[in-house]
Amino acid sequence: MPKRKFKSMAYNDEERKEKVLVIIPAYNESASISYVVELINAHLPANFDLLVIDDGSDDMTGDICRMRGVKVITHIFNMGYGAALKTGYQYASKKGYDIVIQLDADGQHDVSNIIRLYERLLEDDAPDIVIGSRFLAGAQSFHTPAYKRFVIACFRFLIKLTSRINITDPTSGLQGIRRTAFTYYARFNKFAIDYPDANMIIQMAMSGYQICEIPAVMHEREFGTSMHSGIIEPLLYIMKMLLAVIVVGLRETSRRPKVYYRKPKKRKGV
Repeated sequence: MPKRKFKSMAYNDEERKEKVLVIIPAYNESASISYVVELINAHLPANFDLLVIDDGSDDMTGDICRMRGVKVITHIFNMGYGAALKTGYQYASKKGYDIVIQLDADGQHDVSNIIRLYERLLEDDAPDIVIGSRFLAGAQSFHTPAYKRFVIACFRFLIKLTSRINITDPTSGLQGIRRTAFTYYARFNKFAIDYPDANMIIQMAMSGYQICEIPAVMHEREFGTSMHSGIIEPLLYIMKMLLAVIVVGLRETSRRPKVYYRKPKKRKGV
């Protein structure tokens, strides 16, 4: 993989003792995973650990990570992107981590984003979830195809309609998550194991979790194939996501307590 000029991950606040887990879900990413994990490992602060979830890859993804001393959890068959993330959340929950930072294995997410997300989660008004957005002012990214911009615009509208929050990049896999949220994800039937995008943002926002975005630094994929490549896969993705959003919206609305107005009784003699 060609060398890139990544921004510095330097972080000097030694007083912070939060236990942080960086998780990378990976499926057949042997072309890029070596460069990604080596770069991350070379710059991680002492309170950060790295975990790769090998989602039943047919190539050498898991072996490459192990040879470089990276902790790997392997699914015996391909279970999907969401299932790989959930495995990471469950591991973080059981091992007592305070923060999870997730990024993709294809090299699109600049490693400088790790510290950016971490620092936002340390602020006094820190939310439960921070999303790295390629569309905010100050972000650095690549050209997004027209069909994907249309899909993102639809998801933005649905999120605003159902949960009243503005999210510019609802399909971003670059996120920082506090323990309040990832322990919720780790529970049974609380996280979508297929395509956890706009549907999870809506679910968490309607459940009272705080979500915000920060500008992100992203690069175009150079190797491998996106799970949304081709024609059929993006169409299936859109249909599944729209259905998931509808289901989440109906479910979370039905869980809200109903408030009944009771007309006050008139007092005698009044």
